[in-house]
Amino acid sequence: MKKIVLLLLFYNFCFSQQDTRIYEIINTVSANRIKNDITTLVNFGTRNTFSDTISSKRGIGAARRWIKKEFENISKNCNNCLDVFYQKDFVTTNDGERVPKDTWIVNVVAIQKGTKYPNRFIIMSGDIDSRNSDAMDYTGDAPGANDNASGMAGTIEAARVLSKYKFENSIIYVGLSGEEQGLFGGKGFAEYAKKNNWEIIGVLNNDMIGNIEGINGVIDNRTFRIFSEPTPANETENSRSMRRFYGGEVDGISRQLARYIEHTTKTYMPEMNPMMIYRLDRFGRGGHHRPFNDLGFAGVRIMEANENYNRQHQNIRTENGIQYGDVIEGVNFEYAKKITSVNAIVLASLAWAPPAPKNVLIGGIVQPNVKLRWESSDDDSILGYKIYWRNTTSPQWEYSRFVGYTNNFELEGIIIDNYFFGVAAVGKNGHESVIVFPNDIIRDTFRKR
Repeated sequence: MKKIVLLLLFYNFCFSQQDTRIYEIINTVSANRIKNDITTLVNFGTRNTFSDTISSKRGIGAARRWIKKEFENISKNCNNCLDVFYQKDFVTTNDGERVPKDTWIVNVVAIQKGTKYPNRFIIMSGDIDSRNSDAMDYTGDAPGANDNASGMAGTIEAARVLSKYKFENSIIYVGLSGEEQGLFGGKGFAEYAKKNNWEIIGVLNNDMIGNIEGINGVIDNRTFRIFSEPTPANETENSRSMRRFYGGEVDGISRQLARYIEHTTKTYMPEMNPMMIYRLDRFGRGGHHRPFNDLGFAGVRIMEANENYNRQHQNIRTENGIQYGDVIEGVNFEYAKKITSVNAIVLASLAWAPPAPKNVLIGGIVQPNVKLRWESSDDDSILGYKIYWRNTTSPQWEYSRFVGYTNNFELEGIIIDNYFFGVAAVGKNGHESVIVFPNDIIRDTFRKR
């Protein structure tokens, strides 16, 4: 009987890998709710990190209390499924040149605990704070409609939609502060995660997801960018040395997360056009995923493809017939909905996925076959494992083979020199983990020549 069940599961995996719940999630995301949330955030006047914290109508204090209340309302509607709290760190004028006075950097956190792996987290973040032309001006208007009320509203909306489901892994929805002053919120929260020994599957940093009219004249409501660094910033010297001989220059954990996002988007939202950008962030700039990368966590930035610099970090004004300022008229809510949907389906797919294989090893030097070995999990939700490979010049995985529930496999006739390889765990529900690139060689297959 057990063999029949496994055969049925394998048949289902081979011929129906798509999960209909993912389409439900896409259809539930609301452009109107995102619009309402962006409007509310804009109406706080300014959300500068150092703005008013006492007023109920203006400043970052009012904004973060409203965000916390929204998360709490969402939690009430899902039988208190979210753990909502503030996470904060104190910064002083000695901490950076954009710190005009001592203050608390306060993040708003909502955790949806996983049913099986409560200590494994996939994180979606948006930024609470805003700025105008002068980052030190914390009294003047800085509506920050697109940068970054759009990302914050998308994060809240994802929480509304996904809170209706149960997941094996935990999901965190977080509003980060202090981004414009030096990525303080992300740094504090990343350190909080490390201190609490969280296992982070990945961080989806959403920063500006609502603009479709680029400064270059391009109008595009389907393309978005995924920024990811190639290798971990905190990797060891031994890892760097090994990569010189074994490859992996573009196969770090953040890059694998970016590939996962691209693949999931193309599977469930083929109308969208994800652009893989092989950079940590925009040229010479940074975002709130970077502090997580700094500590060795996988993290990417998701954002619009065509920026309009007249609407970023600008006082509201008109000069020579050109309108400046990050006002709500510059936000396309349907586009923000699409990118929010991308986030939501990636969060769900990873939260439903089994644990990724650990300690993936590879062998096959001067041999006709490639050998892969990994630590398998005793998780009863795992159907088996899938080996991926691609040409060394390819940006995305091209070939794959499901090899069943095992901890090793030999690909016959595949020469190790000509491809890169990875292994993913496959759940009985069809969802896959992020692909894991080999971290060492199988010593007993090494043959010197």
